[in-house]
Amino acid sequence: MSHATQHADVATAELDSALRGGPFHVALRAAIAARGLPLQRVQHHLSRHGVKVGVTSLSYWQQGARRPQRPESLRAVRALEEILELPEESLIRLLAEAGESTYGLRSAARSYRSLVEASGVLDQLLAELDCPPDGGLHTLAHHERLRIGARRELAERESHHIVRAHRDGIDRFVAVHHGDRGATPERMRVHALENCRTGRVRWHRDTGVLAAELLFDTRLRAGDTFLFRYGVEDGTAGASREYVRGFDSPGGQYALQVCFDAAALPVRCHRFAQHSAAAPRSGCQDLALSGRHRSVHLVEPRVRTGFLGIGWDWE
Repeated sequence: MSHATQHADVATAELDSALRGGPFHVALRAAIAARGLPLQRVQHHLSRHGVKVGVTSLSYWQQGARRPQRPESLRAVRALEEILELPEESLIRLLAEAGESTYGLRSAARSYRSLVEASGVLDQLLAELDCPPDGGLHTLAHHERLRIGARRELAERESHHIVRAHRDGIDRFVAVHHGDRGATPERMRVHALENCRTGRVRWHRDTGVLAAELLFDTRLRAGDTFLFRYGVEDGTAGASREYVRGFDSPGGQYALQVCFDAAALPVRCHRFAQHSAAAPRSGCQDLALSGRHRSVHLVEPRVRTGFLGIGWDWE
């Protein structure tokens, strides 16, 4: 047996062992070594899959210095499984398990898998709407109001956006709504409430994701500000227990208000933050339900990358 053959056999054995037991960074490093690809070639293959990841990030991932967490990074991991000829979800599974063992979150695996699935579906829906990754708008302020109905369901969501264009010719915004488990997006209704009108609407039943085109009556130039408001009638799923908003990049002010029906009041409400889908929740703070309006809210003056949300408990 030649030295090269022996080396290949050892690399394959190391890869098989790493894929079974992890951790993620060891499996990724073993997979790259087994295929004999320098990181620059891996980056090139990723770009051909439409995913942009720097060589430095890839190096950090295989060293264990950082872990893929953002939606774009998770798409890269899914592409790496194909590029490196690995079983489907083999790397994603290791990421999920790392989230569970490190943080003690049994929901971490579901969070990763649902995020990966939803991000892939969303890519497909946005492509159908001819929407580029960068919509050309920077959020100055985003205020959301949720109405929880008498059946404890997410009945309605209303969003008020204040944005600034950072390139010429922007004339629309694609709104995304992700319903609770069991939601049927084909029964949802999108309403253009102010300074916009509804265009094309697309949805994916299995994930409960809906994407709707909101058309402006003007074309913005770089530097122009714009205000618009829209709503989504939902009410298609069971009891709702939290609402989470993700932010891919730092931005302006974000406010979230959750209003409850008098016939279905929660026993406790709290706000929380997460740096990533697999990270532990932090910044937890109890929120007092206002008597007359039966609502709670949070205000973040300047959002950071990650997640913000409000959760509530029923009796």
